[in-house]
Amino acid sequence: QVQLVESGGALVQPGGSLRLSCAASGFSFSLHVMSWYRQAPGKERELVASITNRGASTNYADSVKGRFTISGDNDKNTVYLQMNSLKPEDKAVYYCNAQRYASVYWGKGTLVTVSS
Repeated sequence: QVQLVESGGALVQPGGSLRLSCAASGFSFSLHVMSWYRQAPGKERELVASITNRGASTNYADSVKGRFTISGDNDKNTVYLQMNSLKPEDKAVYYCNAQRYASVYWGKGTLVTVSS
């Protein structure tokens, strides 16, 4: 059974940091492109960052470049999103995504709130 379980979402003040984790099971983690998406209230889901299989390359949305870092641990089947210098506009539900060809899996999301 495929599972993607996100954790690490919390309430943080502007300028603060959080690290999200996504624990994967039930599929070949290292062969999939792993991504983080987010969806803010009233907005469409958007790609935040992605990392190709075995970490060969990464990709970031312009809005998070220089502040967020995606990484993966193939031994733990886990992908991380380190978020620094958080802004109120980063508030959203963050979803973990795994994709390989036509196979696409989603987690249930973790809420990040940035507020003073």
